[in-house]
Amino acid sequence: MSTANISWVDGMRFVAESGSGHAVVVDSSRENGGHDSGARPMELLLMGLLGCTAMDVISILKKKRQPVQDLKIFATAEEASETPHYFTKIHLEYVAYGDVAEDALARSIFLSEDRYCSAAATLRGKAEITSTYRVEKAQVDEPAANTA
Repeated sequence: MSTANISWVDGMRFVAESGSGHAVVVDSSRENGGHDSGARPMELLLMGLLGCTAMDVISILKKKRQPVQDLKIFATAEEASETPHYFTKIHLEYVAYGDVAEDALARSIFLSEDRYCSAAATLRGKAEITSTYRVEKAQVDEPAANTA
């Protein structure tokens, strides 16, 4: 069972705490009575999806012995025009860095989105989730030029 709590600070600013003891500031824009000092609730929902699938993909790639050096996932989401403004479409762009086989990345993403990611399973049926991916070679830092 997961737990969490939230406490009002002032305006529209709150501090939310997870059952594991980690806290995050939740706030609204100044136009909506907030201080713009924290993530919006829907942004946190989107970040939760990113964290969930990122952990899955990295775990699966490591099990497949893929030499992944970095992973970035970029999300864009569309919201319903009427209240409640729930997500109707979410697009995830996965970028793996290193000598990762594209088919291994594709399979890892499929397994995460279809089977393992609890956040995706929670959103499925309300939001259409699509994704794209690409592999980029990891950049090797060039040695500094000798200026002596």
